[in-house]
Amino acid sequence: MHPIHHPTHNGAPITEDVAARLAAQTVGPVLLPGNEGYDVECASYNLAIPQQPAIVVGAVNAADVQAAVRFAAEQGLPVAVLATGHSALPSAGALLITTRRMDAVDIDAEARTARIEAGVRWQQVVDAAAKHGLAPLNGAAPTVGAVSYTLGGGLSPIGRTFGFAADHVHLIELVTADGELRTVTATNEPELFWALRGGKGNFGVVTALEFALFPVSQIYGGGLFFPGEQAAEVLKAWGRWTAGVPDELTSSVALLQLPPVPEVPEPLRGRLVAHVRIAYLGTAEEGERLIAPLRAVAPTLIDSVTEMPYTAVGSIHADPPTPIPFVDRSALLREFTPELVDTIIAEAGPGTGSPLTVLEIRHLGGAFDRRPEPTNAIDLRDAAFTFYAVAIGGPDQAAAFQDYLTHLIQALQPWSTGRRFINLMGASDANAEGVAAAYPPETYERLAAIKRSYDPTNTFRVNHNITPA
Repeated sequence: MHPIHHPTHNGAPITEDVAARLAAQTVGPVLLPGNEGYDVECASYNLAIPQQPAIVVGAVNAADVQAAVRFAAEQGLPVAVLATGHSALPSAGALLITTRRMDAVDIDAEARTARIEAGVRWQQVVDAAAKHGLAPLNGAAPTVGAVSYTLGGGLSPIGRTFGFAADHVHLIELVTADGELRTVTATNEPELFWALRGGKGNFGVVTALEFALFPVSQIYGGGLFFPGEQAAEVLKAWGRWTAGVPDELTSSVALLQLPPVPEVPEPLRGRLVAHVRIAYLGTAEEGERLIAPLRAVAPTLIDSVTEMPYTAVGSIHADPPTPIPFVDRSALLREFTPELVDTIIAEAGPGTGSPLTVLEIRHLGGAFDRRPEPTNAIDLRDAAFTFYAVAIGGPDQAAAFQDYLTHLIQALQPWSTGRRFINLMGASDANAEGVAAAYPPETYERLAAIKRSYDPTNTFRVNHNITPA
């Protein structure tokens, strides 16, 4: 039988024989295009960005990751990593390491810490911590991979109280470009520790993280859904209201164009709605008092704001749990003014025919503005809000979506800081200019210098790439 030849990025073939050499060094599967199981192994959350690597390794442990990184270096392949693929970029021509089999979660209730492996999703951590009356600074979507989210900063539904998820990381285990497994802390490799918290996947493959948990078991939270016709009043009222809320209250507002499907509650089905998302770390009585001005704006279609166990935090945003094809863009906003609302309504409000499924503004401030000790590479202190927009649809719609989103981001420029938040950066912004816009210039220069030290050949470049200085 003739060996199957698969071209790599530099034209050299990876044969079944060569792949078998790697497979002999790993516990997890090693697959080439055309092999049974390849497509399932490469499956990603964003169906608009299919993963078609030259070779994929389903890592079971850190040793598998080391073997894969060393093999990539021998073959001259870039390395890509996939946990869930919520923010994955195309991996054609790369060696792709999938981490979903690395899913251990260990809670130290006394120390209030969690140790998680590379492929863990947030709901696993939320559930494990809740057994001890604790909570992590998880993402709004419980299906998101915890590691990538944390490396990019991490905006939690309780983040205004505690800060970025990355602020509370104690220890990182990662495989660097030389194939070495390192344990990185503030004391043993302070520069790398600084860079990893905010620099995403640029410095190696993280195999485990250890981070703080918080004594939170209940929140007052949920959503206020208003008819789309009331969107302007709702957005303006929310903008005024955010100016006076305590740090214990984290919120966002979204325009949602919901499909006419049975999974969507009947009052919201097939229509545009304004959705205010609330997470308050305080009593239900005080929470009710705080959000009373929002409830008074207009009659709600649904009001689900109530006391809830923290394990139900994912219900606040209620992001789609199953894979979807989408195109997204984002911005950081200095302020949220009535004129900004008028622009949003003119571009994406009722009757505009906007292709967006979600347009969301999140309130920053609070602990997001405080610098942690030790510091990290995240600095959004010139931003008061994030802006994020998503259009869901197949490849035939992608170009039209991009054109619309480009126009929308330009329309928001008067209120934009000109910067980006790396975790909300869509694929079209993941270029040199876009990634540089995620950091103040001095921060980017420091990251590029650290990149040169640990990954001089830019092995880890299938990502929001920081090129070595």
